Amino acid sequence: MQPKQRILNAPVYQPGKPIDDVKREYGLTEVIKLASNENPYGSSPKAKAAIVEQLDNLALYPDGASLNLRWDLADFLGVKPGQLIFGNGSDENLLMISRAFLNEGTNTVMASQTFSQYRSNAIIEGAELIEVPLKDGVHDLEAMAAAINEQTRVVWVCNPNNPSGTIVTTSELEAFMKKVPKDVLVVLDEAYYEYVVDPEYPQTIPMLAEYPNMIILRTFSKIYGLATLRIGYGVASEELVSQLEHVREPFNTGALGQVAARAALKDQEFVISCRDRNREGVKQFTDRFDEWGLSYYPTQTNFILVDLKQDSDAVFKKLLSQGIIVRSGNALGFPGYQRITVGTKEQNEKILTVLQEIVAGALK
Repeated sequence: MQPKQRILNAPVYQPGKPIDDVKREYGLTEVIKLASNENPYGSSPKAKAAIVEQLDNLALYPDGASLNLRWDLADFLGVKPGQLIFGNGSDENLLMISRAFLNEGTNTVMASQTFSQYRSNAIIEGAELIEVPLKDGVHDLEAMAAAINEQTRVVWVCNPNNPSGTIVTTSELEAFMKKVPKDVLVVLDEAYYEYVVDPEYPQTIPMLAEYPNMIILRTFSKIYGLATLRIGYGVASEELVSQLEHVREPFNTGALGQVAARAALKDQEFVISCRDRNREGVKQFTDRFDEWGLSYYPTQTNFILVDLKQDSDAVFKKLLSQGIIVRSGNALGFPGYQRITVGTKEQNEKILTVLQEIVAGALK
């Protein structure tokens, strides 16, 4: 059998190492996973209760249009229901955008060190990649705007950026949007939107009225703690959403995810609590890194990218042997670094204790 040659050039996504795999490999009974930027505080009790109420309906197909969730979310965001599109996590929204707008003879602009799925989807669709290096860990929007040409169809801006955790500001984004041609789609991936505390971070939904060539992607996987249920969404003009609906699979979001997302949306106290505790965890890390003289990127997310000035894979394996899963910088385009999810206070303290030994050279 001969598949399309270009799909073989698309890298297979490598998720964080599974907990059970690490337990078996190292003979451990306790493992902490700080690799996939999951919420260490779980999800809202209201979301869990909503799931239980739906367990007798598992034989039924879900609402393919996610109508109840659509109405609730539209009201929460202050947009029209027709401005929303739902996906099996943000990943499916990325796939739909690529399928709708990219093909051979087109190109797409992105940062060179950003979320890997932009690149993979473009390769699958046969589009040319134009990758622009980050500038001090931040999207170089000026250079990205200059890279756009007549064949450009989509520009990807991950804000905050994964894996660096940095943001582009309101003024930077507004200046960028003024330079982008109206027939080029700008995708603002805001998966970590709810974690941001920097007042310079752009509020993009009001910008949709001026820029119909913009789509905003968010998710219930991160701060809402519903990663296993895969609910992501896009916010855009009704016209753009109607175009994307042509490539959306039927029943692409499950009923349990829909009811859980509706309940989670109504528990903003949980969201605020997670954001506040996350900032305390970030400070727990940065205070220690400052003490040790380590460099790191200023993060507005629930992870931090730190330069340990050692071989990333070697450090990754040392941490694994101690029952701690992180993400090696080698896999992210940042050799020497580790990307560490901010966990609970106790989880953070455990990894910091091990890191201190690694930095001091005591852990072989």
